[in-house]
Amino acid sequence: GDILGVAGLVFKTRTGEITILVKEFTLLCKSLRSLPEKWHGLKDVEIRYRKRYLDLIVNPAVREIFIKRSKVVQSIRNFLDSRGYLEVETPIMQPIPGGATARPFITHHNTLHRDFYLRIAPELYLKRLLVGGFEKVYELSRNFRNEGISTKHNPEFTMLELYEAYGDYHSIMQVTEELIVYVVKNFSD
Repeated sequence: GDILGVAGLVFKTRTGEITILVKEFTLLCKSLRSLPEKWHGLKDVEIRYRKRYLDLIVNPAVREIFIKRSKVVQSIRNFLDSRGYLEVETPIMQPIPGGATARPFITHHNTLHRDFYLRIAPELYLKRLLVGGFEKVYELSRNFRNEGISTKHNPEFTMLELYEAYGDYHSIMQVTEELIVYVVKNFSD
């Protein structure tokens, strides 16, 4: 829709809603296209996924998903940071595909005159950090797998991967269970 600038008095209506008694307004930006009809929203699933910005404008529930996801990610970071894990960033472009058996996306680095693979998983680089002396590391990483696409599977996705020196699958399973409980409790308040 159009974007307006308004000036006026802020007040509460009888129902308690905060509103503005507009004294003057300015058209800041004219919309090139009309928004979908307000009461029925955006129904075409294909348009919703391909024009996410439009879906966000007309569907408050979708906007809420973005906000909740951000809070979940922050909660994960808080949990791991408070337990001594170090958040790191590993290379997205890698000289060999590794960390999983998925098919990689391939890109070319012009300056180095060679192909690189977009990260399938950060596993190998995270384990190298353990070898280098860090005892607890994690990454919330963007990963790329050149495979099918659907509403449940996207070739580009975010994944949490964490490692702990001297740990085994029992200790990581314990951390994972505690992490899930922590995140869920943060959202039940």
